[in-house]
Amino acid sequence: VQLQASGGGSVQAGGSLRLSCAASQNILIIHLGAWHRRAPGKQRELVASTTHTAITNYGDSVKGRFTISRDAAKNTVYLEMNNLKPDDTAVYLCNLQGWENTQPIRRPFNSWGQGTLVTVSS
Repeated sequence: VQLQASGGGSVQAGGSLRLSCAASQNILIIHLGAWHRRAPGKQRELVASTTHTAITNYGDSVKGRFTISRDAAKNTVYLEMNNLKPDDTAVYLCNLQGWENTQPIRRPFNSWGQGTLVTVSS
């Protein structure tokens, strides 16, 4: 399953961005959608995740500022980022896991997007 991530860009501190991650193929269900980020010189970290039952989880550094959501009909997961800080500068990677609606046997998938760059200036 291919993913298309979009919405990155450059903003000043305090600004907002909305990232999108859409699955391009015939999807039965996305049971987990997540955003990770990789900042220069740092390890990849989980930013936020959401399940198909809307259970969400956030990294400590983004709690209260970022919101993850999903549109099941569009097979898309979003990340709304508010009050951005320079420390949020990173490549943001989306990860979707679920099942393809293939016949005769449905297949599981675990796919990563290509990454979208977010740059926050002070």
